[in-house]
Amino acid sequence: MAVEIPPLVKPSRLRSRGGLLGECLSEFLGTFVLISFGCGVVAMAVAALPGSGRTSGPTTIFVAAGDWLLITWGWAMAVVFGIYVAGGVSGAHLNPAVTLAFAVRRKFAWAKVLPYWGSQLVGAFTGAALVYGVYHNAISTFDGAMKGPKTNGHTLASFSIFGTFPAPYFHGGIWGPLIDQIVGTAFLVMLVVALIDLRNTAVQANLGPLLIGFVVAAIGMSFGANAGYAINPARDFGPRLFTWFAGWKELALPGTLSGAFSNYFWIPIVGPLIGGVIGVLVYDLFIGDVLHLRAKMGELPEPGRTRPVETED
Repeated sequence: MAVEIPPLVKPSRLRSRGGLLGECLSEFLGTFVLISFGCGVVAMAVAALPGSGRTSGPTTIFVAAGDWLLITWGWAMAVVFGIYVAGGVSGAHLNPAVTLAFAVRRKFAWAKVLPYWGSQLVGAFTGAALVYGVYHNAISTFDGAMKGPKTNGHTLASFSIFGTFPAPYFHGGIWGPLIDQIVGTAFLVMLVVALIDLRNTAVQANLGPLLIGFVVAAIGMSFGANAGYAINPARDFGPRLFTWFAGWKELALPGTLSGAFSNYFWIPIVGPLIGGVIGVLVYDLFIGDVLHLRAKMGELPEPGRTRPVETED
């Protein structure tokens, strides 16, 4: 409802939040929502549903593609509502790769990059802590019932609630997962800037978050299995840091499972940062520059037409 809502804090005390501080608080809360719902849906699929008796066994997960769709759509909705929460104040980057790409090509102030990154990381850490607090009983029960290699009593499956890791078919190699993260994030940023570009067929502002959520779902369905589609350094490192403190130890940091992968933690950080810049550059090279040129020339031909339509009298 469009009503006048009085502030909780006296206006004189709000002035410091009118600038960068307010934007950082917005990024913190938006990323907190993103991780709370994103990691929350994975906790449901991995530990809570099996442990609650709603599957055929206490460790039965991923028996069909529908399990993966639950996670992809859950993460999509997490992105949607994170953006709706933070968009009006900070623009809802919620992702260091987006912040960096916008600084490179969208005149986002470089002085704000590190504060945004810090806020996103703290928000992601706090969101992971909330998920663990809500689901720690289910996670402990799941880890206790699981057989196979464990790190400090925890399994790779329970770690997947919070962090990402490469598929076994990479055999511990770095290039496959790194390229996967670059490609996935390049698509993410390319499609985000396409959706918000008012010179293009941009959606209305209130539908932007929903369509960006669809982008995340599409990436998860098309590129998710290789390395868990982190496509966001804060999304991976914040929860990863929390799980290190919570007992997953070397499985979280440096991201090592004997015989499977080692020192993996940097890939979901470096890959998305590279991919985000590539994505915005590709969009501007192929689309943005053309739109800019047409605006300069004052020509706005109907999309798909190469010359004016001639009509006979």
